[in-house]
Amino acid sequence: MKKIKKYKRFERFWHWGQAALILFLAVTGFEVHDSIHIFGFEKAVMFHRYAAYALLLLIGLAIFWHFTTDEWRNYIPTLKNIRAQLRYYTVGMFRNEPHPTLHGRWQKLNPLQIFTYLAFKILIVPIVVLSGLLYMFHKTINANDVVIISDIDLSVIAAWHTFGAFILVAFIILHVYMTTTGDRPTSNIRAMVTGYEELETKSDESEDETPSEPKAEVIATEGGEL
Repeated sequence: MKKIKKYKRFERFWHWGQAALILFLAVTGFEVHDSIHIFGFEKAVMFHRYAAYALLLLIGLAIFWHFTTDEWRNYIPTLKNIRAQLRYYTVGMFRNEPHPTLHGRWQKLNPLQIFTYLAFKILIVPIVVLSGLLYMFHKTINANDVVIISDIDLSVIAAWHTFGAFILVAFIILHVYMTTTGDRPTSNIRAMVTGYEELETKSDESEDETPSEPKAEVIATEGGEL
């Protein structure tokens, strides 16, 4: 058994901050659509807007962090081990077989997670964010009394925003379920809270499964984390 540092401090802050904001946006969004009643319509609209600005700021910080720390390399798509990963999710994990993908400095995600999170980052989030911005600034008047956005029908923008929001909620439900597929049902959540993950050392790992360099980073302290 070895203990590896999997998630840095900012990464954990970004993950949980993003989760909290998305859930709050979902709650206030449902209230704006009159599906639930907690804050009242006007406050729900105001809170939804403030939370959207906070999420945009957090996304900007996360993009900056990914590129300044090279963490973007964890999202490079690969087909390596994808069949083994598919078999693990459909058969292996129900037989308590070992996880087919190792974890290392540049291998935090398995091949299926990479494609899933790429879809989240370059498809789902842009749909929600862009439709939300169009919604907020629709027919907004600037300092020169010029209408900034008015050519797109507001009902079309609202439909896209709602569509994106429902996909986002579906992604979160799937994401929460997938957190239970680690070595133990709570191991992935614990790793995202503490930053560390315990992995069993396997002596019969094939060379093909060994991550390319640099190899798994075993860290005993939190010193030097960003």
